[in-house]
Amino acid sequence: MPTSAIRSTSQFHPRRTTLIRRAALAGCMAASSICGIGLSANESTSGESAPSTWTQFHGPNSYGDAGAGTLPTTWSEEDYAWTTKLNARHVGSPVVADNQVFLLDTATDPSDQSMKLDLVSLDATTGETLWRRSHAFAERHRHSRNTAASSTPVVHEGHVYFAYGDANHAELLAYDMMGESVWSRDLGPWSGVHGFGSSPVVIDSKLLLFNDQQSTSLESWQTPGKSSMLAFNLKTGETIWETPVTSTRPSYGVPTTDGQQLICASTGDGVFGLDPETGKMQWSIKVFNKRCCSSPLVVGDLAIGTCGSGGGGNYLSAVRIPQSASEKPSEAFRIKTSAPYVPTPAVKGNLMFLISDTGIATCIDWQNDGEKVWTKRLGGNFGASPIIIGDQLLAISLDGTAHVMPASDSPTGAQKFDLGGPVGATPAFTGGRLFLRINDQLCCLETK
Repeated sequence: MPTSAIRSTSQFHPRRTTLIRRAALAGCMAASSICGIGLSANESTSGESAPSTWTQFHGPNSYGDAGAGTLPTTWSEEDYAWTTKLNARHVGSPVVADNQVFLLDTATDPSDQSMKLDLVSLDATTGETLWRRSHAFAERHRHSRNTAASSTPVVHEGHVYFAYGDANHAELLAYDMMGESVWSRDLGPWSGVHGFGSSPVVIDSKLLLFNDQQSTSLESWQTPGKSSMLAFNLKTGETIWETPVTSTRPSYGVPTTDGQQLICASTGDGVFGLDPETGKMQWSIKVFNKRCCSSPLVVGDLAIGTCGSGGGGNYLSAVRIPQSASEKPSEAFRIKTSAPYVPTPAVKGNLMFLISDTGIATCIDWQNDGEKVWTKRLGGNFGASPIIIGDQLLAISLDGTAHVMPASDSPTGAQKFDLGGPVGATPAFTGGRLFLRINDQLCCLETK
């Protein structure tokens, strides 16, 4: 168990009537439609069957597929239903549940100019800020593309969970939908020269956090960190199990599941599987030689992850998942050309869409040994992950150029246009609304 303490709180804050009604509705959200609970990550490979919620990073099952919907091929600022000013530009992505949008932001305390890390709730219909909850934040060094509010919350059965790491520690927290603090966990010191970026996820009724830390290539003043995968009780924040993993350089991918085991990816252990009940490592295959930033995906009997660096050498590895204790994992195929480092691929049926950090879009057939279906140079640099809405693929570059193209076996008809500001956060889509974090604003585009 890490050197951490559970803090349970129940302070009362006055709330508007609309929020009280929403809290009553929050408990009605089915577990099967949130975070893929109890589902294999490849059970929602068709757009029509994908859940219509967006309560975790990269949407249902991490596929980036919103299911049915219609995305216009271009739009302008005049087309937004609303735009809400935030305090700063950040790479943490929004999530949506019970007509509320949740994201992380920062603020400055006017009394002493100290930084605060905020969990923010906004009305999904109007963009009105419903509440902010501030937490002391000690600034630290990080990669130039990373930001203090770098993580994505997860929502499950009327609660929102999020994590952050600063110069003092890493912390995991739980709030209810009205902004009441439920519990918090101090996870102790966190080490990594690129900065924190882990996002929690709910699988098999457990809250999971990949607390991967740095043990090599540290500055002289830094202490090597100890990495682990952690499972927590959703209601109390108590540790259910903790599994030590190999520490090298922090990997930021959100764990997923094949319906039987947890599937994870990191530089130190490659692709690996854990028993969801005990956390015991079932198998691992060390296929990566660089940092893993994207989240692993499960398609069929394959676990797919990527690794890379700012200097290149990125590649994608597809690992055959062992189906019994007597089987060993094996690499099914590897893609070395135009593979993503930071963006997580999007999946629709047998097609997987890769957006490289240097602006090359590639469609592969994961059922056919990763055979390339098409490739298209988009230009620019990318950090946000692509998403799929209906039969359209949306990819947005760091400078805010949006690319809308068919999520199919041909990119014919692709369009691009300027969103008017930088974008590092992955968009969210649910209920016919697209939520975009552009520069220091959150924008909502209503689609038909």
